This record gives sequence, C-alpha cells and structure tokens, in this order.
Amino acid sequence: MFQLLLAIIYLAFISLGLPDSLLGSAWPIMYREFSVPVSYAGGISMIIAAGTIVSSLQCDRLTKKLGTGKVTAVSVLTTAVALFGFSISHSYIALCIWAIPYGLGAGCVDASLNNYVALHYASRHMSWLHCMWGVGASLGPYIMGFALSNGQTWNMGYRYIGILQILLTAVLLFSLPLWRRKGEAGAGSGEKADVGSASGETLSLPQIFRIPGAKEVMVTFFCYCAVEQTSGLWASSYLVLHGGLTSEAAAGFASLFYIGITAGRALGGFLTIKLSDTQMIRLGQGFILFGILLLLLPLGGKAALLGLITIGLGCAPIYPSIIHSTPEHFGADKSQAVIGVQMAAAYVGTCLMPPVFGLIANHISASLLPVYLLIILVLMTMMHEKLLRRVKHG
Repeated sequence: MFQLLLAIIYLAFISLGLPDSLLGSAWPIMYREFSVPVSYAGGISMIIAAGTIVSSLQCDRLTKKLGTGKVTAVSVLTTAVALFGFSISHSYIALCIWAIPYGLGAGCVDASLNNYVALHYASRHMSWLHCMWGVGASLGPYIMGFALSNGQTWNMGYRYIGILQILLTAVLLFSLPLWRRKGEAGAGSGEKADVGSASGETLSLPQIFRIPGAKEVMVTFFCYCAVEQTSGLWASSYLVLHGGLTSEAAAGFASLFYIGITAGRALGGFLTIKLSDTQMIRLGQGFILFGILLLLLPLGGKAALLGLITIGLGCAPIYPSIIHSTPEHFGADKSQAVIGVQMAAAYVGTCLMPPVFGLIANHISASLLPVYLLIILVLMTMMHEKLLRRVKHG
C-alpha cells in the first residue's frame, strides 16, 4: 500500500506538468484565431501565476483542514474543469476567465504535494518526482501536436489533457484511504514517519516572516526561479543575437536546457543517496556558475550551447532540494506554511524577472543575459548560506 501511494504521487506529478506547456505550444494558432497580438499570451500566464500565488498562500490552511489527499484531489479536479473551460473557449476573455481556476488548482496541489513528499519520503524521491514533472511538461506539446496533426483544433488538445486530469481525480479519490494510513505504513518502511502535517496552528504571513530563515529561503526560491525561467525564455534569443545561430537551430538547442533539468533530476535522485540537500544545492549552484562563465567568455556558439545545458543541469537539484530540506530547517509543524510562501515567492520570480530582462535586452543588449544570471545567482547563493546560518543558530 505504501508503494502504491508513492506510485500515485508520481502519477500526480506527471499530470501536474502536462498542462504547463500547452499554452506555449498552441498559442501560435490561438492568437490568430482570437485576433489578438502575440504578446497577449503573457496576460493569460500572469493570471494563472496570480492564482497560483493566492492558492499557495492558502495551502497551509486548507491542508490542515482537509488533509493532503483531499486537497490534491480537489485541486486536480479544479484544474481539469479549467482545462475543459479552455477547450470550449472561443474568445480571449473566456481564456482569461478559465485561467483563474487553473491557477488556483495548480498552486495548491503543487505546494501540498511537495510538503507531503518532503515530510514522508527520502530526498531521492523528491528529485525523481520533479523529474516526472519534466516528463509531463514534455508530453504536453506532443499531445497538442497529436490533436493538430490529426485535423483537430487546439481545443481538443486541451480536452485530451482535461480527460487525463479527470481520470487522475478518480484515482486520487479512490486512494484517499491510503493517505490516511500513510503514517502507519511510513513508520515501518524505512521512510519518514507521519509527523502530523495536517495538525497544528495555522500561521499568518507575519508569523511566517518572523520564523528565522523564512525571508532568506523566500529570496533563495525567488532567485532560483528567476534563473530557471529567464534562461528558458531567453535562451533562443541569446543564441541567435549573440551566438550567431539561426532561429531554427536556436529553438532546437534551447530545448536542451529543459532536457538538462529533467535528466539532471533523474541523476540527482541517485546522488542524494550520498549527498545531503545542502550539498546538492551547492553542487547545482556550482554548475550554474560554470554554465554562466561559458556564456560569458568569448568562446563561440558551441560553448554558449554547452553553457545553457550546464545551467539546466545545475538547476536540476536546487528546487527539489530546497523543498525537501524545509521540514528539517523549519520543523514539520511549520513546513506546509513555509512551503506555501516559498511557492508564492517562486511564482513572483517567474512572473517578474524574465520580463525585466526583456526590457534590458530591448533597450541595451541581449548579450547581457549571462551578467543578469550571474547577479541573480550571487544573490541566491548569499541568501542560501545566510539561511543555513539562521536555522543553525535558531
């Protein structure tokens, strides 16, 4: 039963990644159909991100009231309904409306599941679970491509993913007894025992901010997502404008950044058997630094390509390791609250920092990408080291 629940959580992480890349893969068709500028995709993304921030901040309250299993099932169902809403939309305004429940569902399931795995499973499972998210994010465009290549509209691509989310909701509902028995199974399986993640006082934002290290971990998470999202969004433009590659070649090479993250998390699961979360984070930061230096030095287009892949490999262990170390740093009774604000900070970094570099690229030069990433990396490293000192003294 214990292993069955783990398999369901793996499935949930794949499902979590499935819709994330749909908008980008279908937007070249959608914006023409709706007669809106291509830049309007950013509006939908920001609405989704705003919803995830709100639900992440409320996740502690909901999880303590309902439990992780019910929160996950309700959140996936909410996401499924939103995806069906996308599939019947025929205007840009309708997409914006359905983006609200999509964001609310995605943020809460992300924060709740991450905390549950951090509390009850070894670090290797956190790495492999986030690798599964990468698998889902990679499969999404293929499902959309299947719909489009078979004479169907983009609406059917969303509908297929919505059906998969409905099926997952059914699985989660049937698995609710397993979540309730997790404490007994975990204690006898060599994993972390249930320490009452759904109990304790619900913390307010001011109370969370007063926890030693909470502000530092939020800035660390903000910076990590800023590095990841800025690299992913601007990799192609950098390779074209600074590396001299063609647009077609750059698009293909830039996808290797995400392959690097996915492969790095698969490998990272094995490394966590020997290395601690802190060592994994520092290792990832070292790889990112090396990748940035390859971009920064005048070594040509191949070195820039290798730099982007190396940055992807460096990003791989940081996100899951920060999440997994949260109960150890802040206590199991506070971990859900802290992970909620971590997720909120992550989405703020995702929304804010790539457009800021866009302004820099537009008004100065896209060649400043490695400098921009280096500044964020330095801040991330400083905040993480300060976090370790704060929680040690605390």
